[in-house]
Amino acid sequence: MRAVQCQPVTSQPIWLMRQAGRYMIEYQRVREKVSFLELCKRPELAAEVMLTAVQRLGVDAAILFSDILLILEPMGFQLEFAAEGGPKIGNPIRQPDDVDRVRELSAVEPLHFVMDAVRYTREGLDGTKPLIGFAGAPFTLAAYMVEGGSSRNFQQVKAFMHLYPAKWHDLMRRIALSTARYLNGQIDAGVQIVQIFDSWVGCVSDEDYKKYVLPYSKMLIDLILPGTPIIHFAPGNPMLLPRVRDAGGHVIGIDWRIALDKAWEMIGHDRAIQGNLDPAILFTDRDTIRHHAQHIIRLAERQPGFVFNLGSGIMPQTPVDNVIALVDIVHELGQMR
Repeated sequence: MRAVQCQPVTSQPIWLMRQAGRYMIEYQRVREKVSFLELCKRPELAAEVMLTAVQRLGVDAAILFSDILLILEPMGFQLEFAAEGGPKIGNPIRQPDDVDRVRELSAVEPLHFVMDAVRYTREGLDGTKPLIGFAGAPFTLAAYMVEGGSSRNFQQVKAFMHLYPAKWHDLMRRIALSTARYLNGQIDAGVQIVQIFDSWVGCVSDEDYKKYVLPYSKMLIDLILPGTPIIHFAPGNPMLLPRVRDAGGHVIGIDWRIALDKAWEMIGHDRAIQGNLDPAILFTDRDTIRHHAQHIIRLAERQPGFVFNLGSGIMPQTPVDNVIALVDIVHELGQMR
């Protein structure tokens, strides 16, 4: 909590995106009994999965076990998570008039199971570690709505953005307002930090970000309840970092495509920074993991406001022992900062 507010710390905090996931046998055992979507909608199970990961890894924060796409259902989209190929939207936006059927989230009751998961997880943490809530950023949610799932080149969403700008701005406004209510609901339920994932925004140009994305990321961030630290994570294109900073956030998350010190220069040292180990390093050995972790910590140059994390989520098949080793290494090196 001190690090995300740019206050001095006595040790180096670390948490990891996707720290509860398929690479853990405990998670696999739960998934043998329920689908991913059912797991997200069973708050006691969602809390159990995250609490197990926090305890086993020794990280310094928990993040709500959920998914950025859950908000799409009450907004009028048919959502499923296929065994292969990831999430699928059954009724994507294909024509400009399709935006008219997108429902703005007026209350968080349809997502009550998320709020219950927050409460269960907070109770399980017993005040020992902070809980991070999260949501997708407007562009990334819009990309899923238009593409109907994951994409390599995002040609449909970018074409829609340019061909139908009025409808695009209407869509983004609806998403920003809905997501603000959703995150504020999580805060009311007990999360102490929120992270905004703009996972796909690296596909747009600087000028397109400024015109089509920034106003709505800023709208979302400005509507979040005051006093809650906000982590803004927009990976994929380091040249967007000054724009991401302008959109807002107390902490700017970065991926491995840019060195931490260079990113901080672009963002400004008045913001905290989170990152940025390449998750592929976790497939190596302890010495290699230590070398890369030490390099990142050195780049932080003893400045307050640094949270160690990966540059994206832990990948499936990652050896759990290597994840535990990373956390131990960061804690050890962090005592020397």
